[in-house]
Amino acid sequence: MPAFVGFTAEQVWELIQAKKQGYGEGSPGEPDLKIPEWEVLIQRGPVPVTKDFKISRVAPPQGFAAVFEETVLLERVREVRALLAFTRIESKGDFADAAYVDDGRETPLSRQPPEWLPTSEVRGEGVFLRFKESALQAWETSSAAKSLEREFFEAHQKWRRMRKIEPAGGGFPGIRYILIHSLAHALIRQISLECGYTAASLRERIYCRTVGQDTGPMAGVMIYTAASDSEGTLGGLVDLGRPVSMGRHLQQALEAMRVCASDPLCAEHVPTGDGRGIHAACCHACLFAPETSCEKGNRYLDRTTLVETFAGKGIGFFDLLVHHAQ
Repeated sequence: MPAFVGFTAEQVWELIQAKKQGYGEGSPGEPDLKIPEWEVLIQRGPVPVTKDFKISRVAPPQGFAAVFEETVLLERVREVRALLAFTRIESKGDFADAAYVDDGRETPLSRQPPEWLPTSEVRGEGVFLRFKESALQAWETSSAAKSLEREFFEAHQKWRRMRKIEPAGGGFPGIRYILIHSLAHALIRQISLECGYTAASLRERIYCRTVGQDTGPMAGVMIYTAASDSEGTLGGLVDLGRPVSMGRHLQQALEAMRVCASDPLCAEHVPTGDGRGIHAACCHACLFAPETSCEKGNRYLDRTTLVETFAGKGIGFFDLLVHHAQ
């Protein structure tokens, strides 16, 4: 086991015992896997190359240097998935969420507590985009962004009350997440249209924490291939991460978000509805993605956070920051 060469047997044993006892004092439950992933993706030094993981770094997307740090190309990446249980009709929650709470609605895989779980191993590639913190904070502290955040928070509370999830205001990701999530969907749809990848063969992994949160701030999105076939291992997605190519795709994705086939109905949609959904200006014609590709079940989406639409003006992040910087 080459990974353990740099540690003594005593150190390994201490970590095993700490894991069995709950990962140390003050941290109940499983740790958030996104934290060590984020630390690897943003570190400046060289990252060890293994048979399952290899990355390289290039300049930010052309034309977007004002809002993005350097792009990370994931030439090799592995994802392991485990089947824990299943539900019917409606999902019980977001397993990717660190604040996920078991509400007891799942159906177990066996009558007795299982001693093992069926897992699958998927290898592919990906692209990681990281927002510049200064640009993001300047946008999310604006009055327009704060007003939209309040509307989403009201919709978030209604959605949780309808499903009897307590507290009603808990687990709200904030306007920062809505912006990053909306960009991820726009980019997934653009890649699937331009480059031959099906939308269902791509997945998002969003890293988002504000300045006041533990291990924050974080603001980035990784789009990677998630299909078990050979479609996601041919290097096409990595090639899209090159500055010129990614800049072009970002520009086209944002322009596509300005007008939707369902406008003006789509653009005028507000998040504070009947509690059945948590989204604003988005629909199947513009921003929704296959649910297997989305972390949040197509919730917390709004294309007005990206660019100006018929009904949403003066709030688009890229209109306010990228165009002004140019």
